[in-house]
Amino acid sequence: MSNPIELVTSAIRTVPDWPKPGVQFRDITPVLQNPLTFRALIDIFVYRYMNKKIDLIAGVDARGFIVGSVLAYELNVGFVPVRKVGKLPFKTVVEQYTLEYGNASVEMHTDAIKPGQRVLLVDDLIATGGTMIAAHRLLQRLGANVVEAAAIIDLPELKGSKLIEETGLPVFSVCQF
Repeated sequence: MSNPIELVTSAIRTVPDWPKPGVQFRDITPVLQNPLTFRALIDIFVYRYMNKKIDLIAGVDARGFIVGSVLAYELNVGFVPVRKVGKLPFKTVVEQYTLEYGNASVEMHTDAIKPGQRVLLVDDLIATGGTMIAAHRLLQRLGANVVEAAAIIDLPELKGSKLIEETGLPVFSVCQF
């Protein structure tokens, strides 16, 4: 299989009925375990962003840290974490959002972004879009120019990517399920 997108997509494991009955969980662990598929995944992102002016990668807690930090290294830019609340030691700014089963919050250090910096927002999966939209708002509050929301997997049936795009933020995903 020479197509990197097909290679990555075929390595994603589906775990039925997790975390609850009826859910088809898309597990990226096999992609990360195999050096060929992990490299293909990172290369897909590198080729997409290598000629765009990006100052920072913002990775969403926690799987967005994996791809985001490697991508930042490959693009020779900085990396900043978008964390779940209560995980950062310095002054933070917080953004709340609604999940299908309740509320959650993400936070960043107040000095994580310099106004005007061009930031790529990265996570592993887009489902309902709530986390990405909250992270986008958080980055905007800190003065970032968020150039795109990028994910390994999009679940278009849940309409999260559509909601993200409605905020004016372009979306890129490697594959869809």
